[in-house]
Amino acid sequence: MELRVLKYFLAVAREENITRAAALLHLTQPTLSRQLMQLEEELGVQLFHRSRYHIVLTDDGMLLRRRAQELVDLAEKTAQEFRQKDQLRGEISIGSGDLEGMSLLSEMLASFQALHPEVTYQLYSGNADHTKERIEGGTLDLGLLLEPVDISKYDFIRMPVKEQWGVLIHQDDPLARKESVTPEDLAGIPLILTRRELIQQEMERWFGPCAQQLHITATGNLPYNMALLAGARMGAFLTIRLHCTYDNLRFVPLSPPLESSTVLAWKKAETFSPAVAGLINHVKNCLDTIAGHSK
Repeated sequence: MELRVLKYFLAVAREENITRAAALLHLTQPTLSRQLMQLEEELGVQLFHRSRYHIVLTDDGMLLRRRAQELVDLAEKTAQEFRQKDQLRGEISIGSGDLEGMSLLSEMLASFQALHPEVTYQLYSGNADHTKERIEGGTLDLGLLLEPVDISKYDFIRMPVKEQWGVLIHQDDPLARKESVTPEDLAGIPLILTRRELIQQEMERWFGPCAQQLHITATGNLPYNMALLAGARMGAFLTIRLHCTYDNLRFVPLSPPLESSTVLAWKKAETFSPAVAGLINHVKNCLDTIAGHSK
């Protein structure tokens, strides 16, 4: 399976048309068709449903599309790292959820970029589980992860920012008028939770005896979408406080208070480009300065 052929496959999957893909790739249509047929023969599966006017991916084709994109991204990232060797330039890829810790990290990225203007950043938004998968796959250099999270395979820096938990709830709901909400307040009412299992376990511990009365109506991994469900009165969205507002929703903190930490993590014993290594050192120096000012 050649990288070149995988790029051809991705172009066809994107265009859903052999003729258009061939034109973009500067190939003849018969040449491109032959390459795709040879790829199907090599893998022993059918990748496309073909019709006269367009083609669509089979289930096997959709699986290959995900894997092929990861391989192409990793190859391009590796080539870029060799191009930027011994120079503080190039791209740094960072994954993060919607976190308060990202506000602090953004300030550090800005100060690092001011020192090294040829460094650019690629940001990936996703929860801790998805971010870890991409770090393991090599398509992300660093990840800002919300704890609790298994970081036994990683080196990390704990960020000096606490993420405060509460509920986003429709402003007309009686609970929206409270200064804080307790497990008893939330027992039995519709709740919207993150899909992450470790966070759900943390929530169950906070609920204590009331955990038996949890009524979960929806789970998800994108806070914006879950906030929309809360705005449609599907339930109270258990989430961390963010620097954003939503129409008709109010954030009410939990009582007793529940806070989580965040860590900036990367694979142990990883050999980084000078830019990534430089950023890690910059973050450590910034945090040392913050710690010194707080004493």
